[in-house]
Amino acid sequence: MKKLILLCFAFLFFSCEKNIDFDLKESPNVLVVDAEIENGKVPTVVLTSSFSYYSQLNLQLLSASFIHDAEVYVSNGVLTHKLKEYAYPLIPGVFGYVYSIDSASLQTAFVGEFDTEYTLRVLSGGEEYNASVKIPPLAGVPDSIYFKQAPFIADTNKKAMFVKAVEPAGLGNYYRYFTKVNSGPYLPGENSVFNDQVIDGSNYDVQFPQGIDRNDPPKADSNFYNRGDTVTFKYCNIDKSTYTFWNTWEFAYQSIGNPFSQPNKVLGNISNGALGAFCGYAAWFKTVIVK
Repeated sequence: MKKLILLCFAFLFFSCEKNIDFDLKESPNVLVVDAEIENGKVPTVVLTSSFSYYSQLNLQLLSASFIHDAEVYVSNGVLTHKLKEYAYPLIPGVFGYVYSIDSASLQTAFVGEFDTEYTLRVLSGGEEYNASVKIPPLAGVPDSIYFKQAPFIADTNKKAMFVKAVEPAGLGNYYRYFTKVNSGPYLPGENSVFNDQVIDGSNYDVQFPQGIDRNDPPKADSNFYNRGDTVTFKYCNIDKSTYTFWNTWEFAYQSIGNPFSQPNKVLGNISNGALGAFCGYAAWFKTVIVK
């Protein structure tokens, strides 16, 4: 009898299977904006065109995706500066392009400042795109950074980094962090953004894993540092629009290949249907040696 019941369940289960084919339509390419401004630094804007879902990414396709000859303006409410397009080598013979301060027009140039709002205006392909972002005041920076033996790893050279800080009282603070190890680049954490909903007004002591290169899948011990490493911790206050963009972007990135993940849309702050975001960072840096 038990075998018969199991056989019936198996029949019902497999008889309910159905192949589902998705007919993905080709959509027109749209503008993609990767723009940022940070305290003490000039604004930078990278403009590209989106790819087809079926595109096979390669250097030639990447090189051809850059948008040239756009008019790009950034304003701090007092000065409005027209950015200039510059080329920089990716590999020999292949270039990327970025819009930044025009060195021939420095009378309207500026760098990012704390507690200041900025607007971005892009004219390209007969269309206009706008965005705004604020570099917040610098608040809630870490009191101290220290290292402990990495958990569940026998190698005593592997260390986990912890940060002690006091979060200012009052909801509405948002943060993003990066790490730099030795002479490497600044890399964001796998979950690089967080808000103050849980830590509002409290003293907190939290582990911050090492930032990752999303083009190079992290190894099992990528969360940890090695004894003797020189680590620079970049801790940024950000506004809500910057937080929302990176929070939804990282969720989408982590959901790739997971058939059980819930639908997600990356929420940028660029108008007129463009993708991407204009992000602002109030950055604080601390360099320590892992002992």
